[in-house]
Amino acid sequence: MSEQLTLSAEMRERAGKGASRAVRRTGRVPAVIYGQKQEPLSIHVEEKALVKMLSTGHFMNSVVMIDVAGGPTRTLPKDVQFHPVTDRPLHVDFLRIAEHSTVTVNVPIRFVGEDRSRGIKRGGVLNAVRHELELICDAASIPDEVEIDLSGLDIGDSLHFSHVTLPEGATSAITDRDFTIATMVPSSGMKMDAEDSAAEAAAEAAAPEVPVVGEDQGDETQEG
Repeated sequence: MSEQLTLSAEMRERAGKGASRAVRRTGRVPAVIYGQKQEPLSIHVEEKALVKMLSTGHFMNSVVMIDVAGGPTRTLPKDVQFHPVTDRPLHVDFLRIAEHSTVTVNVPIRFVGEDRSRGIKRGGVLNAVRHELELICDAASIPDEVEIDLSGLDIGDSLHFSHVTLPEGATSAITDRDFTIATMVPSSGMKMDAEDSAAEAAAEAAAPEVPVVGEDQGDETQEG
């Protein structure tokens, strides 16, 4: 289960681009808390603390308790805007949630069982079509990741959502199709070997038959 994070915040008295730039110059990141039919709350958080949480890799599917005036607020991060050049966080959106709210989150996939995959042993390569699954679950039990076993997967095989065992209480947000998660494909070296073999076979089939020198001459000599 994803851990609960705590982030201290302060109220933002002014809104707008100019005010946001001023906040960022002090090492803070503008943010907003919205949802549950309440007025949006404009806040700012410490950039260093936010970057540290972002580096965990599961910030977007973790419950974040924001400690702001009036007491802690339970939230779920919904969006982080980054600077296109420096990758510094510019703004964060947080959604208010109750302790056992039903939430939709993107949960990372972790592939296991590579040593039991026939395709990998033969030199195949796993082509991951998806790196996350969009799941619906209880906010109090958001999974850190979803394990998908590659045991028995061979070259040419595909893994679909129907092959996945989800954590207890979680369901897929996509219900209209059995979507592909990964495929096992031949490596580039295997493809080149196959192409070379096909080219050699084609060349041999197209080559004309050349008679052995001396066969006809020998027959003529015997006749004379």
